[in-house]
Amino acid sequence: MTPLPRTRVICIDELGPLAAKTYPGETWQAGPYRATFEPDYGRRGTLWVHGAFEPATGLATILLSPRRDGASHLQLLEQMIHTFPAQRWLVIEDNLSIHKSRDVKTALLSWPEIQIQFLPKYAAWLNLIEPWWKQLRALALKGRRFENVSELSSALIAALDYWNQQRHPYQWKKHPQCQSCIAYGGYSSTIIRDRLPI
Repeated sequence: MTPLPRTRVICIDELGPLAAKTYPGETWQAGPYRATFEPDYGRRGTLWVHGAFEPATGLATILLSPRRDGASHLQLLEQMIHTFPAQRWLVIEDNLSIHKSRDVKTALLSWPEIQIQFLPKYAAWLNLIEPWWKQLRALALKGRRFENVSELSSALIAALDYWNQQRHPYQWKKHPQCQSCIAYGGYSSTIIRDRLPI
């Protein structure tokens, strides 16, 4: 039996609400300036996708719920413990109110092995689950029409299964760059590529 990992870093977020409707695909933009399909506003039901993603392995899990609330968030945390077995978990999430609700705080008292790291406000892009949502949406929704929430749920679960079979670790694509700055001591709008020596 292999020992459990000491700590796993898991990114958590919510996607939605997703509506049962027609989602445009690449082939539907055939005209030079107009879409070639009728708009579908999807008044056939909605759902929320609560997700947990481990960047180190690419493994993911989702929980489908009609609401975005503290109860669904607690269910996702329980599902996370079973999907990503470890001795400890470091959970990365944003400052959404359901992540800090009284029920969630109370439940976390009984899970001392779960440590929460909240992202700074207005920095949701630091959560590595965000680019994975794009992958899930492309696999499950792109170019498809859903008549009801049940069809939408089935497509999301099938996309998750496919992703987990083909998964790979997530790596940052962007590298740090030297930022441009404005010249000191004037009102010029000229941009200097290299910083001035101190």
